[in-house]
Amino acid sequence: MDTNNQSIIPSSQTSSLPTPISEQTYLENILRLNIGKLGTFYFTYTGSEDWRDRIYKGIIEQVGRDHFVVRDPKNQKYYIFQFVYFDWAEFDEPINFNTR
Repeated sequence: MDTNNQSIIPSSQTSSLPTPISEQTYLENILRLNIGKLGTFYFTYTGSEDWRDRIYKGIIEQVGRDHFVVRDPKNQKYYIFQFVYFDWAEFDEPINFNTR
């Protein structure tokens, strides 16, 4: 008798768990692999009427866990962006996304 009040499932009825992914491709890693490339970056700032949707163009300079730095080649200004507002990006050249 089961004293823990837990049901016992026969081994023939158990399902195998999915194999864990050994390596995941995170946005941070993809951007880091493409430092030095020119891209167009799209952001949405929810809750703001003045800064609702914004587009920035620049060269990826540095990438952190929750942010990345872009340099505008026209005026040489640097911008720090948070991933939380980041929607997507376009690049004028092929990008490297293979982390292996």
